[in-house]
Amino acid sequence: MIEDIRMNKDLFNFKLGTTSFIYPDDIIPNVKKLGSAFDEIELLIFESIPSDVLPSKQDIRELVHLAQEFDLTYNIHLPVDVSLTDISKSKRDQAVEIIKRVVDLVSPLEPTTHTLHLESQGLDEDRDWYKRGFDAMGELVLSLKNPEIISIETLAYPFELIEPIIDEYGLSVCIDAGHLIKYGYSVKPVFEKYYDKIPLIHLHGVDFSKTPPQDHVSLDKTPEDKLADTLEVLKKFQGVVSLEVFNKENLILSLACLETLFS
Repeated sequence: MIEDIRMNKDLFNFKLGTTSFIYPDDIIPNVKKLGSAFDEIELLIFESIPSDVLPSKQDIRELVHLAQEFDLTYNIHLPVDVSLTDISKSKRDQAVEIIKRVVDLVSPLEPTTHTLHLESQGLDEDRDWYKRGFDAMGELVLSLKNPEIISIETLAYPFELIEPIIDEYGLSVCIDAGHLIKYGYSVKPVFEKYYDKIPLIHLHGVDFSKTPPQDHVSLDKTPEDKLADTLEVLKKFQGVVSLEVFNKENLILSLACLETLFS
């Protein structure tokens, strides 16, 4: 268990999670250190090329064992080194195949969700990204027994731009509250429209003293007025909240801030 954590999880309606990169080490050592303190771990499978960077089948078996040992669940952050909206058709096809491979690889873990980025590729420079994403997602969901296992993450663009993709294919939604705060969007409209399709909220701080604002820092860096809508949503949410930070200091500060907000 992480040193210095004194978290009363009874304060929350939601399950509490964090990422598999709090310590500068691989996934399994992080799960071993974090598992007793959290309800769920967000497994960061950011890299997929070359294929040997993916967790091995032995790794997956070990993660299954750790889930049983700690009474723990997982969610999967799918690779970000491939894109369903890439300009290149061959790269989009590669992305579909890699995402399918990862979903199959992690299936013994029974993840609560698999979070996916649909990158905009720059709204002003490339207005065809949406159609590419729509078509590639159509190819991906053909291989899925249940498309709801894929949750599309809120990124830097207005989320309503990709709502037709979510609605057409019956996908889920991952609210990244930090992204929405950073780019000046409210969390509430997304939550109110998709509340029954949101298994996961990413929560992290945004430091507006930086230019541009820096996200994925400790939660206490977020100005109180910019956190108000998110706090209102969190008090209603019953899924998983993953503190999406990437070192121990930011995690401990975020936990302290969260406990203060709910006390």
